[in-house]
Amino acid sequence: MTEAAPLTVALPKGRLADDALRFLALAGYGGDGMGEGGRQHAPGARKLVVPSPDGRLRFILAKPADVPIFVEYGAADVGIAGLDVVREAARDVYEPLLLPFGHCRLVVAGKADRPDRPLRLERSPRVATKFPRLTEAFFRKRGLAPELIVMSGSVELAPLVGLADLIVDLVQTGTTLKENGLAELRVILECQAVLIANRASYRLRAAEIRALVDALTRVPGV
Repeated sequence: MTEAAPLTVALPKGRLADDALRFLALAGYGGDGMGEGGRQHAPGARKLVVPSPDGRLRFILAKPADVPIFVEYGAADVGIAGLDVVREAARDVYEPLLLPFGHCRLVVAGKADRPDRPLRLERSPRVATKFPRLTEAFFRKRGLAPELIVMSGSVELAPLVGLADLIVDLVQTGTTLKENGLAELRVILECQAVLIANRASYRLRAAEIRALVDALTRVPGV
């Protein structure tokens, strides 16, 4: 009898991968021993496809924004990503389980000393963001036509140098905003990690994925 192939799990490189691996280990899946950012402990290791120590899973380590792509197209059976990434990507995947880590929020922010007025009076605000889809949907729902400036980093800098009127960015504590003279104005999305699944894998490997979901659900805190 041929042994079943391990489930392939796409993980975002970085802190979220570390949290995901720890959580998988708590669920009884051998996700420990992978090292910081999902890397193996071996010095200088740069492997991007790594088996779990117990052989039940195979990890693909990808950029956060690419995790839903790997899952949608079946290169991974399941993945763990931030809800902000999943909503921005709008990929055709299942979302069987929210996970109790990676908490943050996607917010609209602007200068702390800006006039206190409703956003609807901004008319056509210039907004810097890494999340153009979610940003445009938020403003257009309120009858506004934002001019979007899509950035890859240092979004907080945009209002300080006159590049943008507002920003849309992820916030955990809000400390970075405050240190740069910015303030939260609206919350667009409360975020946390989410398990996503490829639609075909969800049918063809239903028992294995269901077992994984059930094990994750039994971890205290879920």
